[in-house]
Amino acid sequence: MYPCGHCRAVAVGPDGRCAACGAYQQQAAMAPAPAPGYPYAPAMPQPPMPVGGVDLRRGLRIALMVALGASVAALLFVFWADTQTRMALQDMLDNGVTSTTQEDLEDTDAVATVSSLLYLLTLAASATFWAIWFRRARINAEYFAPGTQRLGIGWAAGAWFTPVVNLWFPKQIVNDIYKASAPHGAGKGLLNTWWTLWIASGVCNLLSTVMSLGASTRIATKGYDGSTWREDVEALKNAANVSGLGTLLMLVAGVLAIFVVRQLSRLQEQRAMTGAGGPVPAGVPYGAPGYAPVQQPGGPAAGWPNPPQNPYGSGPAGY
Repeated sequence: MYPCGHCRAVAVGPDGRCAACGAYQQQAAMAPAPAPGYPYAPAMPQPPMPVGGVDLRRGLRIALMVALGASVAALLFVFWADTQTRMALQDMLDNGVTSTTQEDLEDTDAVATVSSLLYLLTLAASATFWAIWFRRARINAEYFAPGTQRLGIGWAAGAWFTPVVNLWFPKQIVNDIYKASAPHGAGKGLLNTWWTLWIASGVCNLLSTVMSLGASTRIATKGYDGSTWREDVEALKNAANVSGLGTLLMLVAGVLAIFVVRQLSRLQEQRAMTGAGGPVPAGVPYGAPGYAPVQQPGGPAAGWPNPPQNPYGSGPAGY
């Protein structure tokens, strides 16, 4: 029985007539009632991938790409601020040290400070999401090809923040992840270009910081009235030029990082789909000599569509 469209009483029988008010439910009578004892099964949630133990959820990936995009936008602001600083320094070299040129330089320094703080905020968000996503990709690589990773899972996040070794440990890790995720080979031009720009931008930023600190210290000690003020201002301008180059390289590296995330995520999804037929034997990467995915009895490995028959007469073996 189901509710009446006239009096709302749950009293409508199979003939479509309400036992409470006598109204006839024309449309309801045409709809067949569900068979008793067979309720509708609830919809089952779909897993991210048809393999166990590999977390390939897309929420973190999207958050990381959005954070990287915000960092790229902040870098554009930083690059514009560097350009304004270089123009103010050149104006000081052309027109001398005056109250106007000093005020212009102070204004550009304030804008550069704001842009740097904004970039640091977006960089902190990107670094957090990146460390989590990169560690997850490393865990997936261990599942795909056990025993083939040169560094432990802990280094997937820690290598980026450890001085000195962060110049090559992350690249080794990502190379191993690529190899496990695409055992048949995948182009690494995008990956290598991104890493090269990343390292080059870091070198430029380090050089510009050293150059700027030296010139700023001399100006703070002697002032603009000293005999070397022009050389000091010229050094500041050169530091701004190097900083602008580093910012530009970092900007391009940030764009390429978004594509690296997309490429590696796609490779891991494809690898997970390929490995859905059975677990990979321990120590044998997918596609390596001797690799043979585990097949269920009675499936294609058993001669399907003509599988061997069960000797007990209950159908194909394994059923």
